[in-house]
Amino acid sequence: MPDKPNPENGAPPAAAPAGGFKAWLPLVVTLLAMPALAYGTMRLLILPKLQQGMAVSAAETSASVDGEAPVAEEGATAHGGSGSPVAGGSRRGPTSVRLDKLVVNVSGSMGTRFLMASITLVGTKPGFKETIDANRDQLMDLAASTLSSKTIADLERPGARNLIKTELISVINNAMGESLVRDIYIPEMAIQ
Repeated sequence: MPDKPNPENGAPPAAAPAGGFKAWLPLVVTLLAMPALAYGTMRLLILPKLQQGMAVSAAETSASVDGEAPVAEEGATAHGGSGSPVAGGSRRGPTSVRLDKLVVNVSGSMGTRFLMASITLVGTKPGFKETIDANRDQLMDLAASTLSSKTIADLERPGARNLIKTELISVINNAMGESLVRDIYIPEMAIQ
């Protein structure tokens, strides 16, 4: 009976080895395989996708610096989406121009309340940016006049932003004599 203590010296019996190297084998294999798997995954899966994404991003950035939409390859669709092929190999996307920091007194507040807003005009016609830049002061004045006609109640009404956008599009397009502005974004609007 090996489980009983040795009566001669009173010590428990010596434990048999519990497997030695075989017990450590899964840990050793895992420690050696993980770096190889990580390297292979990075080299074969992740880096090619990153490089492809950076190439597309660089093409879009260079096109936007030139003021043009990215040029799609012949037979490809614009912006990588599904749809009809791009005619002639290129397509002009929407152009946006930001009018920053319009500050106006709110109507009916006797000069004690003001509205600060930035608006972005969006259009698709050729020469949109140049036309907006040439008429920037007139457009800022039109936008300021439209915004200063609003009361606190008008600005706090549900859907006020959409009403203001629609009114600004109408006022600007009427002043320009054509349907130049397709959409307006109001990224900043604060009442003080």
